[in-house]
Amino acid sequence: MTLFQSFLLGTIQGLTEFIPVSSTAHLLIGQTLLGIPADDAMFSFLVLVQWGTLVSLFIYFREDLLDLLRAFFAKPFSSVENRLAWYIVIATLPALFFGYLLKDALETLFRTPLAAAAIRLFAAAILLTVAEWFGRRTRKLDDMSWLDALVVGLFQVLAVFPGSSRSGATISGGMLRGFDRPAAARFAFLMSAPVMLAAGAYESLDLLAMPGLGAFLPVLLVGFVSATVVGWLAVRWLMAYLGKHSLYIFAGYCAVVGTLCVTFLFV
Repeated sequence: MTLFQSFLLGTIQGLTEFIPVSSTAHLLIGQTLLGIPADDAMFSFLVLVQWGTLVSLFIYFREDLLDLLRAFFAKPFSSVENRLAWYIVIATLPALFFGYLLKDALETLFRTPLAAAAIRLFAAAILLTVAEWFGRRTRKLDDMSWLDALVVGLFQVLAVFPGSSRSGATISGGMLRGFDRPAAARFAFLMSAPVMLAAGAYESLDLLAMPGLGAFLPVLLVGFVSATVVGWLAVRWLMAYLGKHSLYIFAGYCAVVGTLCVTFLFV
């Protein structure tokens, strides 16, 4: 992988991590178009470049995350912030468990990038459409319960296996529990931080054992920086967009691009 290819993939990651169109699907499409082989180094890059968007998430939600971190050590469920912090923990557990359990299966699936991309895009299209159609969109995060958090956490598992947009799955889960779009998106992004951090840390252990690590680090750094900058711009735009617009446009986009992936896969 060249530095320019890393820059392009980092930009794709930053644009699509928070916008509910599946960043992994777009990275796999980009990998195919750029002719990058589907090997262990590429899989590590796909996971570790998420650290860039994790940094952009920390920057954008820094006040929320600091408040939640401070509130977490107070008496359990003693305040709105403390409850939200514990609900994020509850919502994170299913994805961490299934992500660890299915790691080998996921690496095998990534050996066929266009097929994996198509699955994720079609799953995202279905989830977003269902959420818009059936979601009541009347609740705020102050009204969240532990059951809401667990259900949204289970929706995040769909982003792990068989695969979907992480933000699309969790926003859809929140909307199907009756939360409005901004509230569902805020909780989805806050709860994604522990999972992204754990996935990156776990993959870093494999990275340390990778042959030619010194040559790979500059490539990873370029992707990290581009993902950070573009990711901050993307989450800022999306939070403003969701206040007034539906998710149907993203569902339609995912369906069209998924169909193109299937077409090219068989042609």
